[in-house]
Amino acid sequence: MAGRLKAPTGRYGGKTAEERQAERRRRFLDAALQLFGDTPGYRNTTVAALSEAAGLSTRQFYEEFRTLEDVLAALHLQVNDWAERAVMAAVADAEALPLAERAAAIFRAYAANVTGDPRRIRITFVEIIGVSPRMEEQRLARRAGWVELVCAEAGAAVARGEAAPRDYRLPATAFIGAVNGLLHDWSSGWVDASLDEVVEELVRQLLAILRPVGWGD
Repeated sequence: MAGRLKAPTGRYGGKTAEERQAERRRRFLDAALQLFGDTPGYRNTTVAALSEAAGLSTRQFYEEFRTLEDVLAALHLQVNDWAERAVMAAVADAEALPLAERAAAIFRAYAANVTGDPRRIRITFVEIIGVSPRMEEQRLARRAGWVELVCAEAGAAVARGEAAPRDYRLPATAFIGAVNGLLHDWSSGWVDASLDEVVEELVRQLLAILRPVGWGD
């Protein structure tokens, strides 16, 4: 289909057209979280199946999206936004804590949000992989956002005298890769550890980056 169908306008059932559109979109994304993030997965879901799960029609689907990939893209951004909000709240709450405690609080918030629903893990680390160049670009753009966050927190630690001054972009990129890999492996049951142990290991790695051996001697 070349483009989306035109959505109806005007007030109906006490809701504006914009409110009805937002509700439809939410229902499609809720259904996608279930179908893409569990069974049958993104690649085995059809527009008809997603519409049925959302309790909406295929015509309404095409009023909101062009393709299922558009739904996956929106859902991937939503899952990342949930995690980012949890992290930023933790950053604000932990601002006055010492570096080690601050890092632990931030990563505990991230890990709890991402792993709290296994469907989010699958969207973030599995279903998004290998779909298309467009989705790969989006995935890497979101990863770059997490790298920027780590760099910003590292810079704040440097300003406080808690970390070694350096360019943190490369180590932050490597660290984000470690975070994603470890959390994915843990959620898959491949890592025999509790979530607290996983967070503690990530915090140790981050502190080793921020405070290399010999720094501050």
